[in-house]
Amino acid sequence: MAQERPKPPPLTKSEVAKEYLSAYNSVCALLWLSVLGRVLLLVPITGFQSVYEGAGDFTKWTQTVAILEIFHSAFGLVRSPLPTTFLQVSSRLLLVWAVVDSFPLATTPSPFYSSMLLAWSATEVVRYSYFVLNLRGSVPGFMTWLRYNMFYVLYPVGIASECVLVWKASVAAGSQWRWIGWAVLGLYVPGSYILYTYMIAQRRKVMKGKQAEGRLRASST
Repeated sequence: MAQERPKPPPLTKSEVAKEYLSAYNSVCALLWLSVLGRVLLLVPITGFQSVYEGAGDFTKWTQTVAILEIFHSAFGLVRSPLPTTFLQVSSRLLLVWAVVDSFPLATTPSPFYSSMLLAWSATEVVRYSYFVLNLRGSVPGFMTWLRYNMFYVLYPVGIASECVLVWKASVAAGSQWRWIGWAVLGLYVPGSYILYTYMIAQRRKVMKGKQAEGRLRASST
């Protein structure tokens, strides 16, 4: 009789979490790559006015998937601080649902809608790709550089674009709701400062680790 093959050992909780996060980040990287591709194709061919029609709903639901990241942080699947994760995800959801989806005529023809999507999608393609590679234990140097340097340009572009869209939606909302838009813009100052300084701190930590690793390798040769 043929011998039965031994069954592979069951995955541990950490291995299950790693496989789940790898799959989640891979899917998100592909979704945001699709957003980036749509915007880059639509703007030169049909102009800013058609970007929402071609990418708006897809972007809205792609961003909504990120609600899962709040739970990832809350349950300890990732090391990202819960307040920072909640702030980033909730501000994006505010933009796609309460601002853009509620006032499309006032916001989406603007070039700032397209610049917001470009900043978001370029950032997220790199971020999610970095996470996938990091989970697999092999991150190329250029990917680390992109992950911790692109935000210096893309984050201000994204924030500025978001502020313009909130302002446009506030004007379109009428006087009785306009104060909400002003309040949101007021929260953007401390909120954007928290997120930006968090990324700078993360960059400093990672780059110091890379420099220490390089010195260790040099001393061992």
